[in-house]
Amino acid sequence: MTPAARAAWPADSARLLEPSIGYALGVVLAVTPELLSRPTPCREWDLRMLLRHACDSLAAFGEGIETGRVGLDPAAEDADLAADPACAFRDRAGRLLDAWTGPGRQRQVIDIAGGQLAASVIAATAALEVAVHGWDISRACGQHQRIPRALATSLLAVAPMLVPRPGRHRLFAAPVAVAATAGPSDRLAAFLGRSPA
Repeated sequence: MTPAARAAWPADSARLLEPSIGYALGVVLAVTPELLSRPTPCREWDLRMLLRHACDSLAAFGEGIETGRVGLDPAAEDADLAADPACAFRDRAGRLLDAWTGPGRQRQVIDIAGGQLAASVIAATAALEVAVHGWDISRACGQHQRIPRALATSLLAVAPMLVPRPGRHRLFAAPVAVAATAGPSDRLAAFLGRSPA
């Protein structure tokens, strides 16, 4: 993150993690074993793959907040994740929330690959990842449950700083055009390369 982006960083962005996790936990209730092979808005991923990726992300964010550092090597997949990725998602989301709401966590600086980021930036990044993958999960389940308006609006404010246009092509598709009347949930999904239509 550039110095200019740090200066523009919204002071309350760390508060986005709790509502993002709440939204995603509500969405994942629709997941059943029969739906795990369904396609998702993430190209070439089915719902099982998306849930595994989201679980890995939740574990990494939780590790950073609990220990003050994020390792670069992904943890080995555990039996719970392989057997029931939706249950593993709920468990890891709950652990991340517990870690974040623990005393003193919001004041930490977290080491990632030799660099340091404020825990509030990590929490906002986690909030964006969790909410948007919640949106993906909802789509894959046929629910089309939008990200709550206030949450999506707040995430739209930080998304350009977390996912800048240069270099985003490896992780995200190009932004998708949406109607001027589109709501914040659809605009956020479109900014991250997903088609709300």
